[in-house]
Amino acid sequence: MRRIMLIAIALFTVMALAACSSGNSASQDKETASEQSAPNFTLTDLNGKTHSLKDYAGQKVYVKFWASWCSICLAGLEEVNTLAKEEQDFVVLSVVAPGYKNEKDTAAFKKWFSGVEEAPDLTVLLDEGGKVAEQFQVRGYPTSAYIDSSGKLIQTLPGHVGNEQIIEKFKTIQ
Repeated sequence: MRRIMLIAIALFTVMALAACSSGNSASQDKETASEQSAPNFTLTDLNGKTHSLKDYAGQKVYVKFWASWCSICLAGLEEVNTLAKEEQDFVVLSVVAPGYKNEKDTAAFKKWFSGVEEAPDLTVLLDEGGKVAEQFQVRGYPTSAYIDSSGKLIQTLPGHVGNEQIIEKFKTIQ
């Protein structure tokens, strides 16, 4: 009986980790061609304000795709919030996809997020049904997208990325 419990716990742990980031990061680390523009999107934030990627023309943009059920994402919320409120040479946006890949529906997400104290400065955009996540080929959460000032998608990268790494990456991006 004890052996079965240990196997069940190990299996649950592996499944939980796989849910947040699926696959091998080397195969998902996507360097895009320099002439490929980032997919444009127009999404609404939690306050009802519309944001379009075109609004940030001429600026570098960091987009963090995440989910409320992803423990790695939740552990990194405070860190990405810190990045969003600091003066940087890039804009920080985060995208959640209600109704997509087991994310809560919009009303449930908004209610849940209203109780999250770790991210008061984070712009959270709602990607209903995950259309933008699909355009950016997000396969697991969290995923980072780096967009240069001309609107080119430089890289998408699955998994957690710390603020220092994000800042260093943007130092190499025009």
